[in-house]
Amino acid sequence: MRVEYTFTALHEDEVDADPIVQFDRWFQAAVDGGLDLPNAMVLATADDSGRPSARYVLLKEFDSDGFVFYTHADSPKGRQLAENLRAALVFYWHPMHRQVRIEGNVEMLEAEKAEAYFQSRPRGSQVSARVAPQSSRLESREHLQRRAVEIEREFDGAPVPRPGNWHGYRVRPELIEFWQGQENRLHDRLVYQHGDGGWTITRLAP
Repeated sequence: MRVEYTFTALHEDEVDADPIVQFDRWFQAAVDGGLDLPNAMVLATADDSGRPSARYVLLKEFDSDGFVFYTHADSPKGRQLAENLRAALVFYWHPMHRQVRIEGNVEMLEAEKAEAYFQSRPRGSQVSARVAPQSSRLESREHLQRRAVEIEREFDGAPVPRPGNWHGYRVRPELIEFWQGQENRLHDRLVYQHGDGGWTITRLAP
């Protein structure tokens, strides 16, 4: 199952000196290209013993401070982040043969920001956040549906409160790699690393 990559090359003199600006360029290109869920990203975390875990989450915003997502603090990823405030993110935009890899420290957002975002979500998503602790065992799908109906009735005509364990997290990048697939596996890889003097760019072998 081999695919030949034939997209445009990635040159140092064409990328922005700021990796967030460069990420925005690629992200907007994915959005403009009509890709499904261009904000889907793999979030990799590890507990304090180094045992890793990975899953897809959705990027909700990004800026010079980092990349933001929301989840339950009592979920496996939330518990791992409480033990080890390091994480990695990976975006892959297949039709464009592009990948972005991000590593950095993680911080929990202030409650007011999580509250504002929670209240902006569709009501169904608000309800689902209260149905059951994320990743906990359930009796059946019917139990899940019954709980959703109960919560709808409980808050009928009123805002759905944000669960106290539902938080936002920001990954502050220290490393961002832009990967562009090329013919014959001679891929372009440009890595931005943050240091005392700002961002530096290095080309890596495929």
